[in-house]
Amino acid sequence: IGVGLVGFGLFFILFGMLLYFDSVLLAFGNILFLSGLVFIIGFRRTFTFFFQRPKLKGTSFFLGGVLIVLMRWPLLGMLLEAYGFINLFR
Repeated sequence: IGVGLVGFGLFFILFGMLLYFDSVLLAFGNILFLSGLVFIIGFRRTFTFFFQRPKLKGTSFFLGGVLIVLMRWPLLGMLLEAYGFINLFR
């Protein structure tokens, strides 16, 4: 279930970007991606991954970008998400 949710999330994010940053598709993709991540590695491990002290900057930008996309500012939200994603996984 988790791998399917992550796959559909990435598909909707890519499709939303191809359709000139459609905010509904990007928001749906973000929600599916994060819920799929929780299904794959579990709630506790997801929480501890995102909220480690050295990763708080990346987490804040990533989750802030998700929130900005949900508030219908897709371009700014995706830029913040990308910066947060890079900081999380460097």
